[in-house]
Amino acid sequence: MAQNQISPAWRTPPPTILPRAEITGSKGVIHGAFDYAELTQLGLTTHAVIDFSANSNPYGPSPAVVAALSAVDPACYPDRECLALRCALADHLGAAPEHIVVGNGAAELLWLIAFVFLRPGDRVLIVGPTFGEYARMAQLMGAQVVQWQATPANQFAVDVDAVSAQITTIAPRLVFLCNPNNPTGQVVAPESIAAWASAAPQALFVIDEAYIAFVEGMRSVHALRLPNLLVVRSMTKEYALAGLRLGYAAGAEALIAALAAARVPWSVNACAQAAGLAALDDADHLRATLAQLRLAKAELVAALTRLGCSPYPSATNFFLLPVEDGARLRSHLLRQGILVRNCASFGLPQCIRIAARRPDENAKLLQALEGIQADARKTNTARDHAVGHSFQRREESAGDGVLQDVGATGSAGGPV
Repeated sequence: MAQNQISPAWRTPPPTILPRAEITGSKGVIHGAFDYAELTQLGLTTHAVIDFSANSNPYGPSPAVVAALSAVDPACYPDRECLALRCALADHLGAAPEHIVVGNGAAELLWLIAFVFLRPGDRVLIVGPTFGEYARMAQLMGAQVVQWQATPANQFAVDVDAVSAQITTIAPRLVFLCNPNNPTGQVVAPESIAAWASAAPQALFVIDEAYIAFVEGMRSVHALRLPNLLVVRSMTKEYALAGLRLGYAAGAEALIAALAAARVPWSVNACAQAAGLAALDDADHLRATLAQLRLAKAELVAALTRLGCSPYPSATNFFLLPVEDGARLRSHLLRQGILVRNCASFGLPQCIRIAARRPDENAKLLQALEGIQADARKTNTARDHAVGHSFQRREESAGDGVLQDVGATGSAGGPV
């Protein structure tokens, strides 16, 4: 075949080698950050858009990380056991290296947990609205997913007693809790998680602490040292390493050994390992940038309130903003070089999620929103009026929580 000749189309595989039913029935999960195909379609580049949709440290990685990356030899295989990084993390956590496994981002570890511990027909309880991958990974393993949903009526606070009752009722094999939660920024106290885990020793509690660094003084449940609890952490968020993918899980040695036995070899590349070591070694950079970010977030929330908006309370650097139409407002802002997170995939089409950035960037978001308001007042057309006021309405729903059974392959309107 000539070098530039187009190859014939692939033929359909025979039925004997089609994927499992859980795979064919699975839908992808929408995430924040740039959609590169969308930017190309709009004629935009990443340098022309300020990303308020990704919950990361906007001040970037430590200069020590940049220096460490320049010293990596790309021809050398990385350490498959990530020993140096695990030892550094062990010192950071006050644990032994045997209680830690490192992965290619927190997402890989969450998927690995589902692969290792879930069996077809197992029940999984997810405290939502939250990260959609929990449900997807459980469904792909053939598990039955049940979601307890916090609601706007209680500002998305988790009803600890209601969740406890659901744990008792459904006797799940796994419980997923994002703490602090994405997208709401709500926090469940370690004592409440300890009570859940102690009352249900047959269940594995997976606590995703990807955003814990953004909450000043927040205590990790890792200190509880419970045998049925796994803590998953991201190093891409607070250390601004999203392009490298790095995370870790900590827990009882038997649980960690099971994850390590099933993980893909060399999944954590040499650049990610070097960056993680350098980031951990520069605590001053992390401390200073997170302090600046907390101040910038407070100022942004205050400015939005002065605009007539009503952001939901959040302990983290990101927060929900009630709107009339999240997708429409996102589209409108993106054309102005501002990217926010439409929360329809969380089951919240009347919310957007905003992650605070540096003060100069926050000012541009505020300017864009003020411009939308001004245009609406000038034109007074129904369309522009709707856009101009789409970030001011807060829709309240009744009840403290909603339990949703989304089955093994489907969805009942919860986050996907």
